[in-house]
Amino acid sequence: MPAKGKRTGGGGAAAGATVARVFVVVCLMMAPLLLVLVLGGWAGASTVWQSATWLTSMTSGFTNASHHSATDAANGADELFGGLLAAGGFDRGACLSRHESPRYYKHSPFAPSPYLLQKLRDYEARHRRCGPGTPLYAKSVEQLRSGHSSEVMECNYVVFIPYNGLGNRMLTLLSSFLYALLTERVLLVDFPGDFTDLFCEPFPGDATTTWLLPSDFPVVDLLRLGVHSNQSYGNLLGAKKITGDPAKDTPVSVPPYVYLHLAHNLQRADERFYCNDDQLVLRKVNWLLVQSDLYFVPSLYAIPEFQDELRWLFPAKESVTHLLGRYLLHPSNTVWGMVTRYYHSYLAPAAERIGVQIRMFSWASIPVDDMYKQLLACSRQEHILPDIDGDTPAPATTGGARTNATGRRAGTTAILVASLQADYYERLKTTYYEHGGSGGGGGWVGVFQPSHEERQDTGKRGHNQKALAEIYLLSFSDVLLTTGVSTFGYMSSALAGLRPAILLSAANHKVPETPCARIVSMEPCFHKPPTVQCQGKAAVNENVTRHIKPCEDFPQGTKLFD
Repeated sequence: MPAKGKRTGGGGAAAGATVARVFVVVCLMMAPLLLVLVLGGWAGASTVWQSATWLTSMTSGFTNASHHSATDAANGADELFGGLLAAGGFDRGACLSRHESPRYYKHSPFAPSPYLLQKLRDYEARHRRCGPGTPLYAKSVEQLRSGHSSEVMECNYVVFIPYNGLGNRMLTLLSSFLYALLTERVLLVDFPGDFTDLFCEPFPGDATTTWLLPSDFPVVDLLRLGVHSNQSYGNLLGAKKITGDPAKDTPVSVPPYVYLHLAHNLQRADERFYCNDDQLVLRKVNWLLVQSDLYFVPSLYAIPEFQDELRWLFPAKESVTHLLGRYLLHPSNTVWGMVTRYYHSYLAPAAERIGVQIRMFSWASIPVDDMYKQLLACSRQEHILPDIDGDTPAPATTGGARTNATGRRAGTTAILVASLQADYYERLKTTYYEHGGSGGGGGWVGVFQPSHEERQDTGKRGHNQKALAEIYLLSFSDVLLTTGVSTFGYMSSALAGLRPAILLSAANHKVPETPCARIVSMEPCFHKPPTVQCQGKAAVNENVTRHIKPCEDFPQGTKLFD
């Protein structure tokens, strides 16, 4: 009996310690909500990131660890995304997001095809063999200096030049990587200062393996290249330095490098890039320099040279950006720290996380009041945000958010707002504070916004880091409502593996009659598809039109559908 009494007493002490720890955790995890409700918001973006850092440090060791293990068990988190990522060749500490991000994603709807996995492993081997610092790279650079291409070169390259906003850059980077896969080239990136410390090195290898273009690359000041550059493919065609005829253009006759201007202001001759014969010519050029702000993957499907390969790589057309994004793009430790601190401090306690991304374009601007009404109308139509106490529930629609047997969400809900402005966050916060959500079960609704920069400032690294952190926070949502035409929203939903509801753009600065649409493909929209005639035929032929259709949010554009 004495022994049993000691065990009971010991168990009671342990239980008391556990209760105390849980009490501390609950108090700390509720602190952000109390700050929102009592203080009425945050002083600024930096305050949010700093408070997230403080709360994470206070709960370190038990809050994060328990959340990870629970999520891993529930979701069957796979560090390698079904073999998408290579199993070795990385310093784990140098890129935490590569190994930790599977714990946070709620949806993984597409498994990579065996052909894609083999293609990626082949690419990684090619990158190790031909990347900067290798003898083959040195040989290719020397060939570039000579002023001529050569058919005997073992390694050929695509150099990515970032352009425009963060979402545009990410989507163009994925397009360029897919092009490198299709043409068996090595992808190198020329990141300006504002684009550094955003992403990890994506390819396995030793400490010298890199995708960064060396600073002594012979073609200097790549950012000066543009639509009027003499070395652009369109201008080379116009000057008759390239004929565009694969029977006439030889590896010796073509220049050592060609600049591909595939941005929104490209000329008609630049669109010849999307023609099959021109691709056969470009295969003979050792170095291709690519600058674009468009997701041009849909038009790669229209090129006969690539169609079989693309079909084998991506049996589900809708999976391209989802799979390539999770393979190639891993936030740097700096950005990942911002993501995880904020997530665990503000979003982790919620049973459901709803991401809301709002972008007002100058060409489709409307008053903030009207945009907020459009947001609420979309939410009612698609059943996205929790009902307000006293509201009459709207009729259910196919594709809406998950609800319980009563038609209401049970438990706690966190609404993450990503916007350059604070207005929408303030209004949502006030709405749920004053009226409460009818989620049932005693749950709460919290509204959170990491930053509100007021204007896009792509030229600053700090701005880009915050923007990237918010893209990934949105991608960890259970439900998404994004803004149509926004590449920021495209990237978030593709990484998330979700088909979001999208706010439709205003016409003539008036709110559209239909506030939003539930998209049927999570693939991004190609905002300026080519209209060029290839050998007397349109660049997009009938064989692929059933998979390339107008975008729901931008009918002038095209996107991939299954």
